[in-house]
Amino acid sequence: MVYLLYDIVVWLTALFLVPCYLLRGLLQGKVRRGLRERLGFFAAERFSSQPERSVYWIHAVSVGETRAAIPLIKALRKRNPEAFLVLSNVTETGHAIGLGIAEVDDCLFFPLDASWVVRRVLNRVQPDQVIIVETELWTNFIRQCHQLSIPVHLVNGRISDRSFPRYLRFKALLQPLLAQVAGFCMQSQMDADRVGQLGAPAERIRVTGNLKFDMESTLPSDLTDAQLREEFRLPSSCRIVVAGSTHSGEEEQIIQVYRQLRQRHDDVMLILVPRHPERCGQVAELLTEAELAWQRRSQLGSDPLTCGDVLLVDTIGEMLKFYQLAQVVFVGGSLVDIGGHNILEASLLRKAVLFGPHMHNFREIAAMTERAQGGGRIQDQAGLLAELDRLLADENRCHAMGEKGWALLQKNAGATLRTLNYVMQTND
Repeated sequence: MVYLLYDIVVWLTALFLVPCYLLRGLLQGKVRRGLRERLGFFAAERFSSQPERSVYWIHAVSVGETRAAIPLIKALRKRNPEAFLVLSNVTETGHAIGLGIAEVDDCLFFPLDASWVVRRVLNRVQPDQVIIVETELWTNFIRQCHQLSIPVHLVNGRISDRSFPRYLRFKALLQPLLAQVAGFCMQSQMDADRVGQLGAPAERIRVTGNLKFDMESTLPSDLTDAQLREEFRLPSSCRIVVAGSTHSGEEEQIIQVYRQLRQRHDDVMLILVPRHPERCGQVAELLTEAELAWQRRSQLGSDPLTCGDVLLVDTIGEMLKFYQLAQVVFVGGSLVDIGGHNILEASLLRKAVLFGPHMHNFREIAAMTERAQGGGRIQDQAGLLAELDRLLADENRCHAMGEKGWALLQKNAGATLRTLNYVMQTND
């Protein structure tokens, strides 16, 4: 009866959300893709090429989870070169990143979590193993996998300070679901303790670390700053500040900070990367109101930008290119109460990185980065201005912060191997 009620809720929610989803895409001038896939319908020839191959289904909800999964996907491919690797996502931005991962054989949108849809998709894909990145607990998906004897592993698992009290209230419902998961590879001991308190069997829980520490740069090793500056029409004389993965309420503050920075550093330029590219129209209005010259990434012409301008990024998949050019990186979702985004991508490229006070989704990474002096936490707009000013005025300090962030990454690497070993061990 509980599962029947859950199915009814899923379908009622879909009846409301799907028209909204399509209408929003129409208003934004975007073609919404993947609706048929989400309902379990595929071309007849799809998934017909792997009858004799082991099939691994990796699920990563959005951009951050997809990037975190890349080291694991690469390691899985190396260990099982003949396997068929399927990656699923919920968001279109995550799906776009997934399509660019060479080791993935097929990339699909995650199905609506209704019983018959999930069963239909599982029967088409026929996975031998499912690996879910971070804490994506889809009731029917996990239940149907269990009924079909498909092991499900949760990897890079975390339970945030905000989510844990909510989960506890539903422990009676979560415990039977967690009992159907074959293994839990958690980021930290705190995450392991929390999933245990929610009812996960203790013998299936391991602390394997954070996959994000095993990230590798996807940029070509011979790619130079000069080539990137030519690609983005950025003059060699400008020092670059990148504000990445920003949200509503942050761009206003960043723009004001940048206006003040220009008065103190006449060779500075801002690259502004909203987390959701569809918001670039709103951000463009803010830039115009602030009387700043700006250009969209997708509309760059032959004329170069100048110091003091803003490059507004309305594309996806190029963040590391912008970080490579940066003198300093600010990672958004942290000046407003979103929970932060991955600051280790900046450390991967040895860049000084700043972030705001709201980092509860990256609690441990933020704390470790601060302790290692590989990045700085600022409390508000005034703090962001002060710290950017100091870093731009002191090249050695800026360089040292980036190197300490890189060293932190190297010190904490290894989660991929520990995770893969446990997943393979419990699958034998």
